[in-house]
Amino acid sequence: MVSSGVYGGLLAIAFIAANLPWLSERFLCVIQRNKTAVWRWLEWLIYYGLTGLLAMALEYKITGGNYSQQWEFYVATLCLFVVFALPGFIYHYDLKKLLKSQA
Repeated sequence: MVSSGVYGGLLAIAFIAANLPWLSERFLCVIQRNKTAVWRWLEWLIYYGLTGLLAMALEYKITGGNYSQQWEFYVATLCLFVVFALPGFIYHYDLKKLLKSQA
């Protein structure tokens, strides 16, 4: 049996990946640029895909195979990724301006 640390680690990685586009001005944490909202959402989708690939790799490593999923599974994980991204989104579009005006 796999320890729950693996699942918790995957959730932590997903949470961090969901917030990276709003916390960094670098595209994919590599390319320096002024990111618009479209670039942030594109980067967010790329991180969603990379997190999904990591989850599939871990599933294969743990169980020896990947179970087929229907579209409902992917919609649910996308919604979970949206919820994970909420703190970074609020920070970037609301809290950062408020903190600058307070200083």
